[in-house]
Amino acid sequence: MPFDAVHAGNNHIDSSGQREKAARLNQHRLGYGAMVESEWRASAIPEPNLPKMRRYRLDRIRAELRQKDYAGVLLYDPVNIRYATDSTNMQVWVAHNPTRYCFVPTAGPVILFDYHGCDHLSDHSEVVDEVRPAVAFMYLYAGNMVPEHIKRWARDIVDVVTEHGVGNRRIAVDRLDPAASVELAKHGISVHGGDEIMERARLIKSPDEILCMRRAIVACQKAMGEMESMLTPGISENELWAELHRGNIARGGEWIETRLLTSGPRTNPWFQECSSRIIEAGDLVAFDTDLIGPYGYCVDISRTWLCGSGKPTNEQRDLYAIAASQVAANTEILRPGISLTELGEMAAGLPDDCRQGRYSCLYHGVGLADEYPAVLYKEDRTDDLPDDVLESGAVLCVESYVGRACGDEGVKLEQQVLITDTGYELLSDYHLDARLCS
Repeated sequence: MPFDAVHAGNNHIDSSGQREKAARLNQHRLGYGAMVESEWRASAIPEPNLPKMRRYRLDRIRAELRQKDYAGVLLYDPVNIRYATDSTNMQVWVAHNPTRYCFVPTAGPVILFDYHGCDHLSDHSEVVDEVRPAVAFMYLYAGNMVPEHIKRWARDIVDVVTEHGVGNRRIAVDRLDPAASVELAKHGISVHGGDEIMERARLIKSPDEILCMRRAIVACQKAMGEMESMLTPGISENELWAELHRGNIARGGEWIETRLLTSGPRTNPWFQECSSRIIEAGDLVAFDTDLIGPYGYCVDISRTWLCGSGKPTNEQRDLYAIAASQVAANTEILRPGISLTELGEMAAGLPDDCRQGRYSCLYHGVGLADEYPAVLYKEDRTDDLPDDVLESGAVLCVESYVGRACGDEGVKLEQQVLITDTGYELLSDYHLDARLCS
């Protein structure tokens, strides 16, 4: 589609050819580079059909909107915008600076409101029909004129709902300032929560999405291998963690969501962030990738390694065996048709002296980020937890953290698993530490 048709209404007129140059050199059109492309070929992972994937994802959103009788969904979360449009722009920055948003109507053109001067960033995506300049009402830009900016912002939203809502003035929104909701209500726009729309849409992955995820996992695991090769006594946690970041970025990955790498006594309790601590021979080193890789897909797997060339202690082997056994047992029961309640009831738990430091969940969904659903330990379940049934095409992470209540160290393991028509497929296959398994 010609640029002037795709981006009609945008106030950036380019007669110098800069727009076409930018589109030609867009990172999404350039691809991910020779190194990771060769790794994908060696792993025999075909290239995903991205236009087909984009249409599938948009259709999933619209099916949810029709079911809830909404005129459309207004998206601020950059992960949701990525799902709807497959376009990116300063993803982490816009996550806490609301300067980019998208309106997906139940029927009609997808309108992306982008940051100043960024209308060329979605030229690769055929599902974006129009780009308009965003109106930012955050204090950074609006100062004491926030109410006036909100009024100007609201006029744009009212216009698109009026034009494309076909009389329906009910919209879903994933993130929105309360004052903005109040302003929309003054214009007769009824605002409803959008998280359910997007989480339900993102739940079941298409074959092309799974190809993207497989490629992201290969990239992550190659970076993990580079990190493991750097694990020697005397390196700091921060230095080691930087190797995963380097490997991810070098392969076209995007960011890492946490800093969960610890060593030795810092592995128990879990959830300490990585530090300047110097890793010593004989230490356990545990980490959680929490990595947003190529194509924007999340790779959320965990491993625990033994630093140095020595043998593990009996306690280290025992902790590792408990974690590995729990992950294996809880993977084995995954299948389409099983309910979340059944999973929680059937899942393997932990010995009494390890339960206090248990992980926050047994399973959670994963796609472009951590996603619905989450399955909790029996002792953490309440009467208001949702229930659902697993379907083919869902992807779950199987979690385990094992550390004794009065112990010095802990072990973190996690696998990424695809639900298939007949059971499950393990997507993550990075080796376990053979010394700790012995």
